[in-house]
Amino acid sequence: MTADMMAESTAGTGRLGRLAASVATLRGWRRWGFAFTLGMFAVAALPPVSAAPVLWLVLPAMVWLIDGTTTKRGAFAVGFWFGFGHFVLGLYWISFALGVDIGRFFYMLPLTVFGLPFLLALFSGLGTLAARLIAWRGLARPLALAVGWTAAEWLRGHALTGFPWNLIGYAWTDWTPVIQLASLIGIYGVSLVTVAVAALPATLAAPLGKGGTRRGAAATLAGLAVLAAVAVWGWQRVPDGPMPVHEGITLRLVQPNIDQSDKWDPELFHSHFALQREMSVEPGAAGAPPPTVVIWPETAIPYRADSDPAARQAIAQVAPVGGLVILGAPRRTGPDDARQYWNGLVAVTAAAEVAGTYDKAHLVPFGEYVPLRDWLPFDAVASRVDYSAGPGPHTLDLPGLPPVGPMICYEIIFPGAVTDRQPGAERPQWLLNLTNDAWYGISAGPHQHFAIASVRAVEEGLPLVRVANTGISGIVDPYGRVVASLPLGERGLIDGALPLALDAPPPYARYGDLPMALLGAILALAAWLLGRPRRRPA
Repeated sequence: MTADMMAESTAGTGRLGRLAASVATLRGWRRWGFAFTLGMFAVAALPPVSAAPVLWLVLPAMVWLIDGTTTKRGAFAVGFWFGFGHFVLGLYWISFALGVDIGRFFYMLPLTVFGLPFLLALFSGLGTLAARLIAWRGLARPLALAVGWTAAEWLRGHALTGFPWNLIGYAWTDWTPVIQLASLIGIYGVSLVTVAVAALPATLAAPLGKGGTRRGAAATLAGLAVLAAVAVWGWQRVPDGPMPVHEGITLRLVQPNIDQSDKWDPELFHSHFALQREMSVEPGAAGAPPPTVVIWPETAIPYRADSDPAARQAIAQVAPVGGLVILGAPRRTGPDDARQYWNGLVAVTAAAEVAGTYDKAHLVPFGEYVPLRDWLPFDAVASRVDYSAGPGPHTLDLPGLPPVGPMICYEIIFPGAVTDRQPGAERPQWLLNLTNDAWYGISAGPHQHFAIASVRAVEEGLPLVRVANTGISGIVDPYGRVVASLPLGERGLIDGALPLALDAPPPYARYGDLPMALLGAILALAAWLLGRPRRRPA
């Protein structure tokens, strides 16, 4: 449908029709500026604002923009400019990391503020291009947009090293009944349903064949009914009371709130270590059971706790009797001429023994390693060496604890990749995420990170324990409910019980993205059938 056809089809359909025609017929910088603004506005649907209803304004307008395109390039540009605005505002906080050493990395600010959003926006452009290719008009377009957009999100989460941050489905992280859908079809599936339902009001703007706008109204109401059904099902799925807990286990989460600009100052190493040791043995609440496990955040100390006897002895002194201290610490292996460095997790017993280790597998490009380092003409990373990647998700058996699936930092953002899914692998009974979000200060980033992590608990049917240097630390039950948390930018402790896992893993934990893919295929077929040109009777 061309822009002129769109304008003609909306003639006489009221204010909404005239608005749709005005949007569809935008040209030049006005069209791309409007798409850019829509993308920025859509950020409000995501944490920490979590105003999901915003999508019912943004996505219909994007459908109208696609309807007004006359070329494939134009359809791609709609998604690109939407995505560019979306990621410029939604990921502004990444540039805060450069502020820790701005004198050294000032020249990289344009790359973080605009370069990364530019690359991510290419995926959004593919999503709107796919929507135009799948369906041309009417009821089909919102369904096609849902399929194209979700496919683009999935591709963004897997291409190269993947970056599935701020997926549309995360708009529901504060809406507990609705986010339960992730237990069935994962967060990509939640995006699929959300885009389809939120984009359907676009069909109210113009007559859609015989029956006029009644078909659009019926489709919109049907979409809302689907969302209501999901919410009712999710409300019934979540128990009224708190989740049962493991008896005899009390976790102490230590959030030291050490500023990133101070964290790697050699003159402060000892005081940071001492602070976390002191917090580990502070008295708990009156009458509360004493901690059995103490957990510190990612890179809690700069010392190699697995191979440094003095560091292990100092840690062991604050371990509960018969318990553990679990902490993030760098590790180094191999001879001097073939040395490898790891961003690791170490569990230390009260006897100063190493009970288990885990090495981060999904490393941050340009943060923990530099792709094609030898080919780049500049030092684009704070570290002079690359970290090595661990073997991937696996289950740790630690004394006094149920089997645990450890994750370090942003490893937790990858759906379906937080537990060992190899045949015969032991399923963990809880997830542990150690992180250091101090790089991003008081910004939206840590809020988004915590919300994203909480959805892994819903998908896997496992409780999540998250310990962050500056926050947000917390305990999340397998329904995604936050049992306890510490605010961003505050020093403090959480002494809490460990919730039980669900008796049986939910469908997503068993089948991964397959149910989402099947649902997407059904919607794509429906969009193609509804949107293909109809032959006029002779």
